[in-house]
Amino acid sequence: MKIDDPLSDSPQLASWRPEVGIVPLLSDAELVTSAMRQATLGFTSESRWLRHARSHLRSLFAYLSKHLG
Repeated sequence: MKIDDPLSDSPQLASWRPEVGIVPLLSDAELVTSAMRQATLGFTSESRWLRHARSHLRSLFAYLSKHLG
């Protein structure tokens, strides 16, 4: 996927995270991809976006399938 290729090719571009602590549920690539989809599809409401994603994009985002009812 072109959106997350720069992060894969150059891990130093990713935000620093401590080695211990809360583990993120979404990877940086999933978060960027989700935000890009939300913006390009014109969703300005976070709750409407999440309802749409839950209904139409569960297979693309593992976190959505596990955590959205």
